[in-house]
Amino acid sequence: MCDYSLHSVQTRPAKVGDQLTIRDFGTGTRGFAAAEDSSVAVCLRPGTELSFQRNVSHGKIGAFFRRKREIASQTALFRQINVDCPHIHHDALEFPNGEVVLLTFLIEGQLATVLQLPADPHVAPAADRTLVTA
Repeated sequence: MCDYSLHSVQTRPAKVGDQLTIRDFGTGTRGFAAAEDSSVAVCLRPGTELSFQRNVSHGKIGAFFRRKREIASQTALFRQINVDCPHIHHDALEFPNGEVVLLTFLIEGQLATVLQLPADPHVAPAADRTLVTA
């Protein structure tokens, strides 16, 4: 699935083995772009497992600065959070330590590989997580 703010961007579903890059699509959000065409947003289903080339970096814009953090993990599960709030970002990654970070906060240019898709596309993991900000 892709966040509501990517509906004006060309998209395609993720496949196992896809090489993806975090990209700003100019719509007010960041997401995964296809390696073969950086203008195509790759939509993940909740429960998709990802492997990053390096520890994942994210940044949140504060009142006067951007704070950058690194998570000591190279794997994550794609989740959708706060799904009952229609006009906020939902696409997020959950890390092995339990931290959940919105995709739109990830630093551009990071590379990831799709390791595994959920077994049944009609049965997604529960989206009852709330956003954790650090």
